Amino acid sequence: MGILSIIVAMPLVGLVISLVLPKNKVWLIRGVAIGWATVVFAVSWQLLFRFSLNTAELQFVERRPWIPELGMTYVLGVDGLSFPLVLLTTLLTLVAVIASVSISERVKGYYAWIFLLEFSMLGVFMSQDWFLFYVFWEIGLVPMFFLIGLWGGENRATATMTFFLYTLAGSIFMLLGIIAVYLNADPHTFDMLALMKAREGWTRAFQLGPFIAFFIGFAVKVPVFPLHGWLPLAHVEAPAPVSIILSGLLLKMGAYGILRVSGLLPQGLEWFSPFLLALGMVNIIYGAVLSWRQTDLKAMVAFSSISHMGFVLIGIAALNVTGFSGALFQMVTHGIITGALFLLVGILYERSHTREVSDFSGLATRIPVYSALMSLALLASMGMPGLAQFVGEFHVLVGAFQRWGLYVVIASIGILVSAAYSLRTIARMFMGTFNPRWSNLADLNALELAATIPLAVLMVGLGLFPSLLLRLMHTTLTQMAALFP
Repeated sequence: MGILSIIVAMPLVGLVISLVLPKNKVWLIRGVAIGWATVVFAVSWQLLFRFSLNTAELQFVERRPWIPELGMTYVLGVDGLSFPLVLLTTLLTLVAVIASVSISERVKGYYAWIFLLEFSMLGVFMSQDWFLFYVFWEIGLVPMFFLIGLWGGENRATATMTFFLYTLAGSIFMLLGIIAVYLNADPHTFDMLALMKAREGWTRAFQLGPFIAFFIGFAVKVPVFPLHGWLPLAHVEAPAPVSIILSGLLLKMGAYGILRVSGLLPQGLEWFSPFLLALGMVNIIYGAVLSWRQTDLKAMVAFSSISHMGFVLIGIAALNVTGFSGALFQMVTHGIITGALFLLVGILYERSHTREVSDFSGLATRIPVYSALMSLALLASMGMPGLAQFVGEFHVLVGAFQRWGLYVVIASIGILVSAAYSLRTIARMFMGTFNPRWSNLADLNALELAATIPLAVLMVGLGLFPSLLLRLMHTTLTQMAALFP
């Protein structure tokens, strides 16, 4: 068994361990879950020392026949596009598992579903066969259904069904796209590399249909306006640790899918790129305005994700290496920043049982460590220079300007609104006169710091030394951009 198969299978081992432990030993279940998530994190991150920066080819490739009669192959591999997202997956899953210590009901089942979700996400990012990709993609629906439906808020039933139906509908379109390219390959195959060779005989007229089908399936997950209806409700009702995974990772699966299919259907993406630019602009402004209107912290962060993922769409629409680099950098840093925001919002809610911004004031005098880390995450989210998200947004705007010119100035409206609601939140919650209602509020404990500090370090580290991440992706994205004139 290769290293990628081991990493993909490890969450399933964690699932089994969680289920066999005695249910009355809650402390043991939590400890083992945190320990095993740490092991998965460590095994995946050690690949950094073995990953070559000088090739765009797939690395650590594993290939075995699966259903040869139908052209289905078990193929795993990572490159500069997928490898950063694999690392992000194991990191944020570990953070979510640590943040789940507040879960007190059906603990065994909860951690089992978390590990199944990690298995699904790792499979999506490592799959190099479109049918295998689809199988892993669909598996992820099941744990999310139960994690929101069993451990969510009072409107969890509505949130669960909305999320499930939106995503399932999108998956049907994606499956149609997969079948279309499969039937037009000779011989019929789902293998991504084989299909990329077969595309040489495909006309632009043919590529448009499958690309739009793929795009609809991935757009639901991003989410792209107007297919975003599931996101705010799912975020608000989901437990905070699940929101970390939902925003930090599941949204990235959609954007990753668009980037991955661009190598298969480049003429489809090239034709669609003006519409992608327009949708990105709408996402940025619409999400930022809705975030400005929110008084609930969790809803504000949820709507901000719509805005920030708009930059990813614009970066892809740029069709050049600068834009692609900005899009992928934005995906990774947005996962880190929103993961930290949902983690910190969840911690505050556990202590205060409210998420209303207006209920707090002067918290910096009572919980200074929490206030500093939350302020850092909000500043990073608004794209403050020197912090991680600025690098991604800057690359996106430069790349998009090279192709689309002054149209990208429209995106600055969203940046300004984002700065406005982030600074307003910092001022209202942490400055001014301290509200004595929160005189017993405790600052972050050691376990909470263990989950938050690594994310804070990455926010600053990738802002000051972005080449640490850019070098991982550069060779692969350069090869991808070469497909477009």
